[in-house]
Amino acid sequence: MDPRRADDLTDALALATQVRAGEVSPRELAESTIQRILATNPSLNFLVTDCFEQALSTEPADGPFRGVPMLVKDLTETAGLRTTFSCKAFAQHVPEHDAAVVRRIKDAGFVVLGKSNTPEFGSTAITESDLNGACRNPWDTTRTPGGSSGGAAAAVAAGALPLAHGSVGGGSIRFPAAACGGDGL
Repeated sequence: MDPRRADDLTDALALATQVRAGEVSPRELAESTIQRILATNPSLNFLVTDCFEQALSTEPADGPFRGVPMLVKDLTETAGLRTTFSCKAFAQHVPEHDAAVVRRIKDAGFVVLGKSNTPEFGSTAITESDLNGACRNPWDTTRTPGGSSGGAAAAVAAGALPLAHGSVGGGSIRFPAAACGGDGL
């Protein structure tokens, strides 16, 4: 694998601008992102649940990031999409409602392609769990991408997506961003 420096918010805005200009469709963006995920995830394990079919068949909201694909951290409830918190007790948990942040992500026009790996309940600085296994750093697969937003950081650093959702309890964005050579906001 040839990891590259993570893209950023500017690139996500550029993609949304291309969608608005009719240069590319949200479906085309999703399809090309899915191909990058399928090419990189087997060696990194950043994606724990996908919703590719749903993403390809849903028209995104007309927000500022219309059509830009992303992942949601597996600690955040997403309606109709398995949300495990990386815990075996929640292995089949499928929420009926979106968390507020997911509603905002969708309202902004992002296309959710799945859930990113995280340690169980986001409790450690390395992204691995008995349920979802270890996530690997794209720069060196013998190393962790950090935690708890390690799956998000690994996906972006591998060039699979321009950005991914993360959350913080105490360094859960900055540690993975630093471990993967990216930026966290």
